[in-house]
Amino acid sequence: MDFNKKIAVKKANEIVEILNKNGYNAIHTSSLLEAKNTILNLIPINSSISVGGSVTITELNILDEFRNSNYNFFDRYNQPDFDSIIKVMKDGLLADYFITGTNAITKNGELVQIDGLGNRISAFLYGPKNLIVVAGVNKIVENLQDGIKRIKEYVAPINAKRLNYQTPCTLTAKCENCLSPQKICNMTTVIKSGERMGRKINVIIISEEVGY
Repeated sequence: MDFNKKIAVKKANEIVEILNKNGYNAIHTSSLLEAKNTILNLIPINSSISVGGSVTITELNILDEFRNSNYNFFDRYNQPDFDSIIKVMKDGLLADYFITGTNAITKNGELVQIDGLGNRISAFLYGPKNLIVVAGVNKIVENLQDGIKRIKEYVAPINAKRLNYQTPCTLTAKCENCLSPQKICNMTTVIKSGERMGRKINVIIISEEVGY
């Protein structure tokens, strides 16, 4: 194991311990493939599944598993128009499982999300019965202030650019506190405890840099 991987493993194990103390069901995995297999082991066949828009989830290469196996997948990505996407996302809030990334994880055990439409935030707060969050060690920050800063100065601009949104941050590479109709940082959630409606939020930490 090289030195950088040793550091990543140490970070992953430390944040898993913190999250578990905060009531989450946190698991350390060493790779995207291990994380993918962990997710599949957590979800029974014939379950209904919804996902949040996430580069991390895309990098897992798990979406085709949901499409082609014995699951009921609310597929937001194979829709003919925006209205159909919105309907699938709304219907997906009643799924058995919701799988998503997060924008930042603090060393206090907080999950920090900033959304444009709010479908992911809805799932975190009061959506599907079971929530699975996947994140690389690059999402770990010192505190809430650093988490918000990370999102505003890095995650939001690069995601807006990826989605071809016409927001000021795609030009300046930093948050301009804009009022653009395509603004993707409209709503913020901070999850402080993993206990949710009598169930624990599952958090899979990958000891690699994954997603934005």
